[in-house]
Amino acid sequence: MTVEKDAMRLALISFHGCPVARLGEKDTGGMNVYVLNLASELGNLGHHVDVFTRYHDVKDPQIVELGLNVRVIHLNGGPLLERKEDLAFHTASFTANMHEFISQESIEYDLVHSHYWLSGKIAAEISRIWNIPHVSTFHTLAKTKLRAHSGEKETSYRVNIESEIMGSSNTILVLTEKEREDIRELYGVSPERITVIPAGVDAERFNAEDKITSRKRVCIADKETILFVGRIEPIKGLNILLDALKTLSNSRDLQLIVVGGNLSGDKELTALRERAKNLGISKMIDF
Repeated sequence: MTVEKDAMRLALISFHGCPVARLGEKDTGGMNVYVLNLASELGNLGHHVDVFTRYHDVKDPQIVELGLNVRVIHLNGGPLLERKEDLAFHTASFTANMHEFISQESIEYDLVHSHYWLSGKIAAEISRIWNIPHVSTFHTLAKTKLRAHSGEKETSYRVNIESEIMGSSNTILVLTEKEREDIRELYGVSPERITVIPAGVDAERFNAEDKITSRKRVCIADKETILFVGRIEPIKGLNILLDALKTLSNSRDLQLIVVGGNLSGDKELTALRERAKNLGISKMIDF
């Protein structure tokens, strides 16, 4: 379906998460998939979409054509291997580079949509400079993580910036009612300023088929199976899953399959394997 008559020019900012990066590694996961598919579907509807992200690899071309009406644009924004925790120091340079790119290309965007607080900081300035609406999506929130005692440290600086972004955004777009409630409760934002649009599912890729056939295809033993798919990080709660597996193993024949992360050199994965060993459930898990 095309809506060329009402087509908009949209700038998406995903500063730390490149939508064309390899999935499953540190800081590369669901948000990347979300931004990639959001941009692609908007492009299919006839809108012109540019996704701005920082260079992550020396081999990255500046512009990647993603298909109909969609481009990924890489800009300098700190050292290639900079830790995510230190990327806030480079948002100003990225903002300047984005402003320069837009000026040189003589592009007039109708809206800027930021993903994550680092991108929101950039988008707030772009919105001010170019006088265009700013829609912000946070994906994760500092206060939510602090409340969950996830093991990750969050700075008061991030908390303050998130509050500023929420205050200046024209709309805050969230994926769940729970996230809207968290923002209302923890940041004091009126629910009327928050729009809930749930994430979609690719029904062609993810569809149910015969269980026996599925097990044979991926060589899974014929027993009750728990599947974890995601990055191997403390916030994902795999340690809790291991404890639950230990409890359930007393009465049920289970196996856990963990998909994601790097098999070598991953400190969190090493710690989880050690935890499984101490719990006596290593043989039940396939990392």
